Amino acid sequence: MSAIAIVTDSTAYIPNDLVRKYGIHVAPQILIWGEETIRDGVDIMPAAFYERLKTATVMPTTSQVTIAYFHELFQKLAAEGKQILAILVSSKLSGTISSAVQAKEMLPQAQIEIVDSLSTAMALGFQVLAAARADEAGKTFAQVADVARSGAAHTGIVIAVETLEFLHRGGRIEPVERIRTKAKARARLLEIVEGRVKGLPNVRVATIHAAAHQEAKELLELAIERMHPVEAIIAEASPVVGNHAGPGTVGLAYCTDL
Repeated sequence: MSAIAIVTDSTAYIPNDLVRKYGIHVAPQILIWGEETIRDGVDIMPAAFYERLKTATVMPTTSQVTIAYFHELFQKLAAEGKQILAILVSSKLSGTISSAVQAKEMLPQAQIEIVDSLSTAMALGFQVLAAARADEAGKTFAQVADVARSGAAHTGIVIAVETLEFLHRGGRIEPVERIRTKAKARARLLEIVEGRVKGLPNVRVATIHAAAHQEAKELLELAIERMHPVEAIIAEASPVVGNHAGPGTVGLAYCTDL
């Protein structure tokens, strides 16, 4: 059994089979829906979230993983003798890193490394998986942490949203381009990512979707045909990510040489 515990947060939404395979600890982000406080990926799953969103009269808001949750998790893992590596959603998108840092400061005897992925969804997920695979290969804690810290330079994600309404509401609009039809948007997603990974080794791709499984499946098939990745994954957008991007969102995440 590994002496390293790898922690991420639910925005990564790594497929469950890979979470189980590598023993990854996933800290849930928080949805606040009226009077309810809901743990992302624990109390609500994507399909139920998007179904509820269709008829909601009150829109949910989001909050980061709590300090208390990180403190309890870190304390438990440290008591098991684990060295803890937490790879988390971008500090530019969430206060999750801040919560983790404050929890770490409460446990000065524990060995805890916190890495800002500078990303989310499967761009974050690929960084987590790279660290988990380095651990599985027998790398030291310092080496695994180095893999994690290098992750941001080797990963990225491009998304196409159905509407700007949700991004506008959350104040997170950073458009690259505006394209009118889904088919053209999908073609442009492929073109952008293909340009970024061209000539680079060990390409991995993942489509992510918010209630758009068929579109994500078709996009992944095209990505496989054009980029010949060593790994291809289809993943759902977590409710917290979906709350900001909106239903119908499809994205293409990539990882190279990591």
